[in-house]
Amino acid sequence: MASPDEPRAAVGIPAGRRESTGRLPGREKESMITVRGLARRFTARGHSVEAVKGIDFDVAPGEVVGFLGPNGAGKTTTLRMLTTLLRPTGGTGTVAGCDLLTDPQGVRRRIGCVQQGGAGWPESRVAEEIELQARLYGLSRSEARRRGALLTERLDLADLDQRAVKTLSGGQRRRLDIALGLVHEPMLVFLDEPTTGLDPQSRANLWDHVRRLRSEQGTTVFLTTHYLDEADALCDRILVTDHGTIVAEGTPDALKARVAGDAVTIEVTDRAAEAADVAGRLAGATEVSVDGDTVRFRVPRGDAALPELLRTLDSRGITMASIKINRPTLDDVFLSLTGRSLRDGDPAPRTGEAAHAA
Repeated sequence: MASPDEPRAAVGIPAGRRESTGRLPGREKESMITVRGLARRFTARGHSVEAVKGIDFDVAPGEVVGFLGPNGAGKTTTLRMLTTLLRPTGGTGTVAGCDLLTDPQGVRRRIGCVQQGGAGWPESRVAEEIELQARLYGLSRSEARRRGALLTERLDLADLDQRAVKTLSGGQRRRLDIALGLVHEPMLVFLDEPTTGLDPQSRANLWDHVRRLRSEQGTTVFLTTHYLDEADALCDRILVTDHGTIVAEGTPDALKARVAGDAVTIEVTDRAAEAADVAGRLAGATEVSVDGDTVRFRVPRGDAALPELLRTLDSRGITMASIKINRPTLDDVFLSLTGRSLRDGDPAPRTGEAAHAA
């Protein structure tokens, strides 16, 4: 059996170039995670693969940071190194004040980890599972029960504490996973794809719980996800990784600002070519195209350009049927940086910034 200071593998912790946008000041002095040149090389049958290529980043206390990238970008390898499941082959790292290489047990004591695959013994009752996890961290029986009761209340599991784990729904099971990762009150929690497979309502509820970790408990959250709306809604800052390197970092808004402006689509009743000429004369307008009665273009600020566009079209007697303005999305950012969408492992043709980031 594991020592009181080490969580069960099945329940707690499982057995280049970068462009910065929005980097927080002072992170060197007070980091929850500090990584310098962290690398991992795998060698099998004489063939060597560099899965992570000497990455650098910091995470400040109380931050919610998203670690995102296409399939095969090195996310899982990095996460396994940060949670001491995989020893780095290069570089250094400090997690929750403990050195990854010289004090892995110290790291495990101070962090929580919620795996993508879930945890918990199917035949156990919810309350028993949480209490056992707490006891494995060295808490007394009374303290384990106190924290378990508090977590089941916060995570909407209070009415399920006597239910067998195997009878829980997907959303209930994920909330139990989070309770198991938090029962020892870690200062830092790793969430690996926390809402994969959940229905929209369960996802939204889980988002609220993640927000409260930071707002009510000051917990630092390091999050991996394939859902761009999730990263946009939850993360203070995002690290974008591709081919084993971190290619960009920043707030969601700062990253989206890298894409060339808002996408504007207008429908006109006639004279589309003339409407396109009007759009092309707007300050900063790019990518102007005409498809039948539809005109599309990009401008730095669609809301600011709209009044001038409407005035000019009206003065020329061009009737507009509809207009739509779309701000850049994180998917646009990924396509720009990596040439692929977040959920797609196959590269698309690279142009512009994506070609330089490769």
